Amino acid sequence: MNTALWIISGVLALIFLMAGLMKISQPREKLAASGMAWAEDFSPGSVRAIGAVEVLGALGLVLPAALGIVPALTAWAALGLVVTMLGAAAVHLRRKEAKALPVNLVLILLAAVVAWGRFGPYAF
Repeated sequence: MNTALWIISGVLALIFLMAGLMKISQPREKLAASGMAWAEDFSPGSVRAIGAVEVLGALGLVLPAALGIVPALTAWAALGLVVTMLGAAAVHLRRKEAKALPVNLVLILLAAVVAWGRFGPYAF
């Protein structure tokens, strides 16, 4: 199970790192034009802040455990990403963007599995 948690953490880290860097590096208007219409509801600073949270969460999923520096932070990063994705799902529900919800739910589930494993029976 430890191997599965590492694989899930790595996949989640890649997804959130790419998504976060995109939100940090591209203007809000370009994000909205590329299919992230929700970005129109937020200020440019808020979109960048969401991106920063995703990047930090991605790093937190892997680096603490890999470096052996406060590895318990991995579980907290996973829990933080669950909360982040719950917020994303709420935004998509409010905007009636049902097509985005399955992605949110899968990411919530995977991050919750990592949080459960790292807080519980497979903690470092």
